[in-house]
Amino acid sequence: MLSAIVGINWGDEGKGRMVDLLSESYDVVVRYQGGNNAGHTVINHLGKFILNLMPSGILRPEVVNVMGNGMVIDLEHLHKEMGKLIAAGVKITPDNLKISDRAIICLPYHVMQDCLEEERLADAKYGSTRRGIAPVYGDKYMKKGIRVGDLLQPEALKKRLKGIVEWKNLTIEKVYGAKPVSYEDIWNWLETYGNPIKDFICDTSLYLDQAEKAGKKIMFEAQLGALRDIDFGIYPFTSSSNTIAAYAPIGSGIPNHKLHNVVGVMKAYSTCVGEGPFTCELFGKEADDLREAGGEYGAATGRPRRVGPFDVPASRYGVRVQGADEIALTKLDVLSGFEKIPVCVAYDVHGKQVKEFPFGADLDDAKPVIEYVDGWNCDVSKCRKPEDLPKAAMDYIKMIEEAVGCKIKYVSVGAEREEYIEF
Repeated sequence: MLSAIVGINWGDEGKGRMVDLLSESYDVVVRYQGGNNAGHTVINHLGKFILNLMPSGILRPEVVNVMGNGMVIDLEHLHKEMGKLIAAGVKITPDNLKISDRAIICLPYHVMQDCLEEERLADAKYGSTRRGIAPVYGDKYMKKGIRVGDLLQPEALKKRLKGIVEWKNLTIEKVYGAKPVSYEDIWNWLETYGNPIKDFICDTSLYLDQAEKAGKKIMFEAQLGALRDIDFGIYPFTSSSNTIAAYAPIGSGIPNHKLHNVVGVMKAYSTCVGEGPFTCELFGKEADDLREAGGEYGAATGRPRRVGPFDVPASRYGVRVQGADEIALTKLDVLSGFEKIPVCVAYDVHGKQVKEFPFGADLDDAKPVIEYVDGWNCDVSKCRKPEDLPKAAMDYIKMIEEAVGCKIKYVSVGAEREEYIEF
């Protein structure tokens, strides 16, 4: 069984919470793309954790966690994240964490370049997290990347690194007018943060291939959502990797295997961190009330999330490009205090009502078409079975299910592991 847990919208849907919940039934959890530019928040008996790089299965000691070749890994951030988890009592050893030798290292000059470019763009910025993600993916495709496995071949790495640093400084100095980076500083950084993880580096492609053939259940954990995918998202306000489920076997190292099931995660309302078109966005007190009710602040950056009602066109599109077989609907409890609940059922584009997600400039000009449905105006956090929910809440779930064309199997009514309903 190969299953993917993916985001349907702009990210921040609650994927980490669902991976933590469902990983109980899996042997392996794999992160297959992205870096430390987003965070998965997980709350369990050990405490509250914000995971930027580590797969969310790391909180279950019996699960093997894999950081795949499609990831970009900031070694310093990884070192600190592992330290915090170990200090909280989480077991991390080469037996339960395996890092792909083909994953790309996000270096300090990538972070520097990311910040310099956002500052150059000023008001036209893309809303980067300034963690070096776009520059490091750019270097990967320019064949200027350093791979994690290179740490195991230090002499060859030294020779290659010198040429790369010289090349990188051409941009840093002559384009941005900034101070050049030092080869010695970069090498010292690689030794400081690379040496402690050497025992975790392996051929994860071989490991996963053998695990699948042995009948192990493997879960693929995505970062961000469909609308941040580099190909299918709101380009150029996207991430720099493929967040869609179809990339999971590739970014994990087993392109010879196929997914059996895709669980798409989406909130009972909409949120968005960063720049770019967000048609259903609310403003003023209405937005403030929803943001505070949901605690909507970015896990990686702490930035206030933009919020809005459930967006049918965006969610239907996300379900399609993710190839979702079933849906996990999160944060239904947040809407409990609303007497009337807004829903974005379509977009108005140049005076014409459209129900499909637009492209490019049409999306920039789109306006939301809002309808209101009855709220349930009562606490649902203690509900554990579908029949426990008030009728208005069930009607809301059924309305969303029909609108996006995919079965809702899980509904979370709180942040704790047991606070969910299975349909």
